[in-house]
Amino acid sequence: MTTRPWRIARAVSLSLLILLLAAFAALWWLLAGGRARLDGTRTVAALQAPVTISRDALGTVTIDGGNRADITWAMGYVHAQERFFQMDLMRRVSAGELAALVGPAALPVDLNHRRHRLRAVTDAAWAQMPPAQQEVLRRYAAGVNAGLADLRVRPWEYLLLGSQPQAWRPQDSALVIASMYLDLNSDGRNERELHIAQMRDALPASLVDFLLAPDPDWEAPLSGRLSRSPAIPGADVLDVRQLPASATTTGLVAALAPALDAPRPGSNNFAVAGSLTGNGAAMLANDMHLGLRVPNIWFRARLRYPDAGAPHGRRDVNGVSLPGAPAIIAGSNGQIAWGFTNSYGDWADWVRVQRDPADPKRYKVPDGWATLETHDEHIKVKGRHDTILKVDDTRWGPIMATDTDGTPLALAWIAQQPRAYNLDLLRMERVANVADALQLAPTLGMPPQNLLVADASGNIGWTIVGNSIPLRVGFDPQLPADWSAPGSGWQGWAAPAQYPRIENPADGRLWTANNRTVDGAALALLGNGGHDLGARARQIRDDLHARASFTPGDLLDIQLDNRAVFLTRWQQLLQRTLTDSRDPALQQLRQLTEHWRGHAAVDSVDYRLVRAFRTQVSEAVLAPFAARVKQRHADFSWPRENSAEAAVWMLLHDQPAWLLDPKYADWHALLVDAAKQVADELGRQPGGLAARTWGERNRSDIKHPLAAALPTWLARYIDMPDQPLPGDNNMPRVAAPGFGASERLDVSPGHEAQGILEMPGGQSDNPLSPFFGAGHEDWVEGRPTPLLPGKTEHTLVLTPAR
Repeated sequence: MTTRPWRIARAVSLSLLILLLAAFAALWWLLAGGRARLDGTRTVAALQAPVTISRDALGTVTIDGGNRADITWAMGYVHAQERFFQMDLMRRVSAGELAALVGPAALPVDLNHRRHRLRAVTDAAWAQMPPAQQEVLRRYAAGVNAGLADLRVRPWEYLLLGSQPQAWRPQDSALVIASMYLDLNSDGRNERELHIAQMRDALPASLVDFLLAPDPDWEAPLSGRLSRSPAIPGADVLDVRQLPASATTTGLVAALAPALDAPRPGSNNFAVAGSLTGNGAAMLANDMHLGLRVPNIWFRARLRYPDAGAPHGRRDVNGVSLPGAPAIIAGSNGQIAWGFTNSYGDWADWVRVQRDPADPKRYKVPDGWATLETHDEHIKVKGRHDTILKVDDTRWGPIMATDTDGTPLALAWIAQQPRAYNLDLLRMERVANVADALQLAPTLGMPPQNLLVADASGNIGWTIVGNSIPLRVGFDPQLPADWSAPGSGWQGWAAPAQYPRIENPADGRLWTANNRTVDGAALALLGNGGHDLGARARQIRDDLHARASFTPGDLLDIQLDNRAVFLTRWQQLLQRTLTDSRDPALQQLRQLTEHWRGHAAVDSVDYRLVRAFRTQVSEAVLAPFAARVKQRHADFSWPRENSAEAAVWMLLHDQPAWLLDPKYADWHALLVDAAKQVADELGRQPGGLAARTWGERNRSDIKHPLAAALPTWLARYIDMPDQPLPGDNNMPRVAAPGFGASERLDVSPGHEAQGILEMPGGQSDNPLSPFFGAGHEDWVEGRPTPLLPGKTEHTLVLTPAR
């Protein structure tokens, strides 16, 4: 009997369906096996007393224990269960070992980072730590490895990569700190000072001073005077009309745009005294601006354990932790609340290495000659043979670049010092007041940051944290320098008494936003590592002074302030430029920006167009100078942290003909041409100028690190929704694609029940976890998410073995 074709087709279809369902079930089983254990009871030999791990609907973890040692073990357990792949990436990135996991695509990152030999540095840091801190890291690592082993299936990322996770070592937590040094200190490259050296090699000194000058119009220091307005160099210094024709200004966008538009790690924090709150306690706000990914860098946590120095004899710490480390990074302990912003002090210097002509392995040092140490760094690359990187090391640091005259340069960077790593941040959990927190700050082994503290008695204070502020002698820290003369270079480290601090200012308000905070001797000590322009800090300062009393919601409002105060004068300039234009495209540009809403809102067309105008104008103004430098140094780009706003605005105001690009008849022609470029480039896109909203360009773009390895249709299941976001660089609400506020914290110590903690990306990286993306939509919309955990949804009890 012959089988009918349709019966065969149905059988084949059914078989394929069964195979697809089986494959889906297998995939689901594997993903589900990597989820954290949320409920039940586990027996743990390492514990001294029972520990309860509870979670609310957001996945906020509350760890209740009988002592901090058990809490530490449980933190490691939870971090590994929810975030082990993130922890692994952080240690591998800083150690230069990423290519061994993900393959050749990561080799350039490894080659750059391995030159610092941070694994050797952090191993040395571990060896120098007090025994008590070593024990903390041992217990944390034991918890991490237990948490990893307790997953039914290894985290899904390792399944995708075909790899096995490696055990966590106690020393690896120091590598996580090292990854933050890289993130906050320009990836350990210090390119800004190399580019400044190139500028000084190619341009007159007074012109470079002018181009790099800070802008007093936007400064908002905590103490000290504003900078002086820069002076425009005369035609006797440089007349760009006399430049050779080869010094072309075309094709310079790549050299200029990064300084004008690129986001960089930053943050806002501000505090108000108890006299300005309704409860007598001071209040703190903190939002740390970093690259955003899935999951978020931070992990929401509450730690509770007995402590005789705490209110009611029990310590209750709420805030964000960093998976890979056993501490609360920013938060409140019931007595103080604390938070950080990147200080942008100068934490690295280039040293000119004078080689011995008779023996290139020797170099000049203050006491004669020293021999280079050469290390062969074997970088494992998945699917390939090892890559061997030769690192020539000096007593100051590894040779990583050359000066403008070809002299080798070694990088002296505080992150290469074992002293720069410790666990003293753990002590912040038990600090009772602002004065004690400021006293603790100079001991912390972490990247130097602005610390703001608010306490339950109403006090507020600011200082710099970090135990490795170098004392510089005998050289200009903004340029490569020869340290071979006796008494030059870094001569020890600042003592705690030398650290600048401010406590209880008369107006009851403090703020930092990566701007210059001090002047004079304090500024000379901290240095300038590329301070923010200051527009964001000034807007926060003014927002704080616009109110006489504050709630946590008021502080959140300031964090969400997307008013375009900084661009207002540029909108006015654009309107003046186009007043008499008869060009239809320019008339439309003028009409679309005439009614200035003054917000970086997602539906704002006027903001996007004015912002684009500023970028085009700035590039055109700076192009002749960048061209002259690039003619001599092909790898030049504008120093990333210098927007040159002061110079650009002053040139537009005074209009000196000798500093105008000869391609323009006058300064008005430059402005009109910039406006035309905006109209042409944005106008030719679908819908024309009127459709160019800010939200079209400024989207969230928060992705998992492995999303690029997956088909687009699949990657969307591990990424956050790509949504338009309000905000921009020079305003409190900082937002850019894949960049922005990694958390928003607003809290008054002792009144945590009214506190706010928003966070993008969710608690877990497992797409099947109930906490994947939890709370993310609140962050997007700026809705206040409570700091304290909500109703308990899951409870896991860890009991000691008897």
